[in-house]
Amino acid sequence: MNVGDLELAELLAAAESRPPGESVDVIAHDLRKRFGAQSVSFLFVDLLGQRLLRLNAPTEGEKEDTAEQIDLQGSIYETVLRRQLQQVETDGQGGRRVISPVTNRGDCIGLLEVTLQYTDDTVLRQINDVAHALAYIIVTDRRFTDLYHAGRRTTRTSLAAEIQHQLLPSSSCCEAPQFTLAAGLVPADDIGGDTYDYTLDRETLHLSITDAMGHDTESALLATLVTGALRGARRTGCDALRQAHQVHEALLTHSRGLATGQLLCVRLDTGACELVNAGHPWPLRLREGEAEAEEVKLAVNLPFGVAAPNSYQLQKLQLNPGDRLVLLTDGMQERGASAVDLASLVRDTRSWHPREAVRALTAAVLNACRGNLKDDATVLMLDWHGTEKATRSGARAAQ
Repeated sequence: MNVGDLELAELLAAAESRPPGESVDVIAHDLRKRFGAQSVSFLFVDLLGQRLLRLNAPTEGEKEDTAEQIDLQGSIYETVLRRQLQQVETDGQGGRRVISPVTNRGDCIGLLEVTLQYTDDTVLRQINDVAHALAYIIVTDRRFTDLYHAGRRTTRTSLAAEIQHQLLPSSSCCEAPQFTLAAGLVPADDIGGDTYDYTLDRETLHLSITDAMGHDTESALLATLVTGALRGARRTGCDALRQAHQVHEALLTHSRGLATGQLLCVRLDTGACELVNAGHPWPLRLREGEAEAEEVKLAVNLPFGVAAPNSYQLQKLQLNPGDRLVLLTDGMQERGASAVDLASLVRDTRSWHPREAVRALTAAVLNACRGNLKDDATVLMLDWHGTEKATRSGARAAQ
């Protein structure tokens, strides 16, 4: 164990000894002690990825400042988040401002900003290490406090939106040797019932994207039923076909509502995918070496919850290294959004990290609808790299 390991171990131990809402204070104390940092703050990325909310770590005796909101677009913070590279600027007073990404498995949690008088390669590397440690600390601590959840809200959240958000995975991005995935959900003015989900076991990546019919709390509650049935089936070892049947039975038993969805199970060792398509829009696939993204023309079964004789079909799809698979809800294709050529945009962003490509797709739809969506717009993007020895061509740095 080297000196850096010892310092990191001490930092993690110090964070664990304090209340979970004081992690940034622990980091600030460490940076002030080691490097004489003058100011330290953490910047959350909001739920829509459009703004930052600054959480300052005041020195002893100082009062905590009111949280500051910062527009992300066009800022140095956007550059750091997209490139995932530390940036250093002069602060106008002879000092240095260091901005480092706080990211865990591809999930951009926020940024660590430190102002100090002197930097060299060693100092910058250690600040990067601290930012990485902070990501793990926040992922752990947000189970125990609402501070980090509240920090992602820069606008008022309705009851329906709160229910919908709690149904989503805690991270919208995940990186692994075999794949990189990212998802984004832009809610309609009157919540439209979209959800996405993913999880890994030892052999399989499970994915789902669903759209519960209706709006507001009605659709949010229906989406809760869909997501609960899916997770319950998945956690007892059900394949995509059995998951589909359990969702269908749950809606017939407990609700009169309907939901569309696609459920996928991808083998991590081969890329072989089994899926069910319950009345959902076809996905797009961009294959390495091909010029255009094309629709994957799946057989379409009835939506979940239709009170009629219904048999779901288990379909097979083979993913090749370099494939980009894009799952969508119909809000990405509704009347206002139809002005966006999604296939061309998928092609044009093929070299981008899925996290940034998803943001480009949802932003294009939001702009086309002039900020007023009639239905939720959701996209889940999967880059398939293959086995651990395969070239990770789909996870190139964002351009």
